[in-house]
Amino acid sequence: MKKILLFASGTGSNVENIIQYFKNNDNISIVGIFTNNLHAKVLEKAKRHNIPSLVFNKTELNEGSVLEKINKLQPDLIVLAGFLLKFPEQIIKVYPNKIINIHPALLPKYGGKGMYGMNVHQAILENKEKETGITIHYVNEHYDEGEFIFQQNVNIEECDSPEAIAVKVQSLEHEHFPKVIAQLLTPNS
Repeated sequence: MKKILLFASGTGSNVENIIQYFKNNDNISIVGIFTNNLHAKVLEKAKRHNIPSLVFNKTELNEGSVLEKINKLQPDLIVLAGFLLKFPEQIIKVYPNKIINIHPALLPKYGGKGMYGMNVHQAILENKEKETGITIHYVNEHYDEGEFIFQQNVNIEECDSPEAIAVKVQSLEHEHFPKVIAQLLTPNS
């Protein structure tokens, strides 16, 4: 049985999508949902699906108590699905090439500190880009600079707001993120 541990900071639409995708999979299970936000809607999703959850603060993340909890679960893959804190090097070193993130743009453009969610979509709109997309990548010690696993683009020429761009990008996320996770966990299938 392959085990996925999810990290999220907000609503958790990607978390919900991943849960649904693997719901009836006998070979892959979601062993936990971790968040740094006591009020994150993702906690409701964890409760509804009977998935253990953990709320922690930045200090606990950076000083090792979250790593202890991760080690107890022994995940095969750690998935950052809308997780907004920088992931600590100590965890990355223990789980090399086992931590992935999804970014709502075609990296290396529109990445880095502060580039998440509507900030990304607003910057893309202001720069009059004709397309954007998603990047799924391994997590390293720098924001959005890990090795790319998958990218998919979408035309946004008719989009006139960051919200319109977000709808198109989220559609790509929901379509591709679970499939990429499945491929990483079962590469020969």
